[in-house]
Amino acid sequence: MAVVQTRNVTKVFKEGELGAVNNVNLETREGEFLVFLGPSGSGKTTLLRMIAGLETPTSGEILIGGKVVNDLTPRERRIAMVFQSYALYPHLTVYKNIAFPLKAQNVPKNLHKEKVEWASSLLGIGALLQRKPRELSGGERQRVALARAIVREPSVFLLDEPLSNLDAKLRLSAREELERFHRRVGTTTIYVTHDQVEAMAMGDRIMVLNKGVVRQIGTPKEVYDDPADTFVATFLGSPPMNLVENDGVIVGFRPEHFRLAEDIREVDKLTFKFRVENVEYLGAEFILSGLLMGGKADGKKVIARLLLGHSYEAGTTYDFAISARQLKFFDRTTEKKVPAKALTWQ
Repeated sequence: MAVVQTRNVTKVFKEGELGAVNNVNLETREGEFLVFLGPSGSGKTTLLRMIAGLETPTSGEILIGGKVVNDLTPRERRIAMVFQSYALYPHLTVYKNIAFPLKAQNVPKNLHKEKVEWASSLLGIGALLQRKPRELSGGERQRVALARAIVREPSVFLLDEPLSNLDAKLRLSAREELERFHRRVGTTTIYVTHDQVEAMAMGDRIMVLNKGVVRQIGTPKEVYDDPADTFVATFLGSPPMNLVENDGVIVGFRPEHFRLAEDIREVDKLTFKFRVENVEYLGAEFILSGLLMGGKADGKKVIARLLLGHSYEAGTTYDFAISARQLKFFDRTTEKKVPAKALTWQ
């Protein structure tokens, strides 16, 4: 295991343009599962490729295990990377695909069988060793790619959206396998995804990026419950956090924090009228979209997420409330989090 650090790392692809990655400072914890989360173009894959040695930073330093690795080749960095496409050799058997890095590193041939069998048994693919990639399912190919990575016993794993080619059901089972695998092996892992559910479910910590800038690093609970700015607030959560302007600040509240006013007995609460325009019944919950009515927030569109227990009809106005402790506040200019303040919409 090793700690990965970046010091003021920047990557500019074309002079005069904004950097794909801008002044990123990062330090993993030994053995943690760190997720790089962001939309397309946020710089997450570029940053991962610089750590891997597949891209050269325009400026800044990358350290693995306390050693600056900017001038080292990917092989010399003792990392293993799993790509979105898995990049398996179609003409080789599973056994030979897994053994390929050993051959490339000049590991004695008499050790290949032992190492391949160890890696394949760890991922439950021992029975597939004589098959070709075309004979495997997407989930099996993903496990072969992982086995090929771990057979080298690297100090760091780098995974670039390895589940994105799988269907929803297979993604869930593959995600669970990855989590079990990490718990068994305990190697420092950096995982890139644009899927917030994946990030929340798998990450010990999440680093949220947008336009090459780190917006927040924290545990899933920290970035969801206490977002550093409006981007993080709306990127995490489905539906996303509602944002409404009020007296020079932006007020944020999660859809699941809505309650009928009569159900919240706290004195310190924000009450408002909500006209429902659309009702989605999702089995275990309702998603209501509509408008705040009256006062400073009149006409603002918001979304509520409510468990079963009451029925709701489109075209009807309800009295809702949110506990004041669940409200978040952001500066209207910088969009960064600011301290809580007294609030009324009347």
